[in-house]
Amino acid sequence: MSIRIIVQEPDEVLHKKAKEVTKITPNVQKLLDDMADTMYDAEGVGLAAPQVGILKRLIVIDAGDEQGLIKMINPEIIASEGEQFGPEGCLSIPGINGDVRRFETVTVKGLDREGKELIITGSGLLSRAFQHEIDHLDGVLFTDVAEKVYEIAADQTGPRRN
Repeated sequence: MSIRIIVQEPDEVLHKKAKEVTKITPNVQKLLDDMADTMYDAEGVGLAAPQVGILKRLIVIDAGDEQGLIKMINPEIIASEGEQFGPEGCLSIPGINGDVRRFETVTVKGLDREGKELIITGSGLLSRAFQHEIDHLDGVLFTDVAEKVYEIAADQTGPRRN
């Protein structure tokens, strides 16, 4: 497994729609593993494949809850409810946070690294991370949907970045 370089804004790849994964190959599985290693190395909560320069519909998330590490292929939100409003950051946009309105709870369907269907319902930070990472797959950054964007001090970037 390897640590990949995280693409930074304004790289064009961050603004493009990722392609659906039609076949799960060893390369796809290795990419998921590398993405997880990269996310942990950067002290992030989530990472989408476009953030490592690859336009495939892959995400990894670890919100520090009972779900643990989630590796998901072709994720899609199939249900949502409630509302939360709060700060978000992004590994691809260091030094910037934004106040973003998200669903409080989402149910996401996708495939695990073996191709088995995976359905996960999450609230709070996990819900926010799912929405943030799926936005990345559609070329949307949190700064595109934030109600307010602001700079943060380097020591405030902590592990809540997606």
